[in-house]
Amino acid sequence: MKASELRELTVEELEHKLSDMTQELFNLRFQHATDQLENATRLRQARRDIARIKTILKEGQMASNRESHSE
Repeated sequence: MKASELRELTVEELEHKLSDMTQELFNLRFQHATDQLENATRLRQARRDIARIKTILKEGQMASNRESHSE
């Protein structure tokens, strides 16, 4: 998922997406451990998507903190 697509989502949607991706990563790790994972690159992609979502959430928090301190 692209960062530009994620930036268009609300905080609630991002948190929901983060929860879904965390669950998906757990399932992928479980499949990998039991040798049932067909596409190992999906693990890497899931980790990167989670990092991307967390980064965008953090950017939003920092922006709101700057706005509240500047007033």
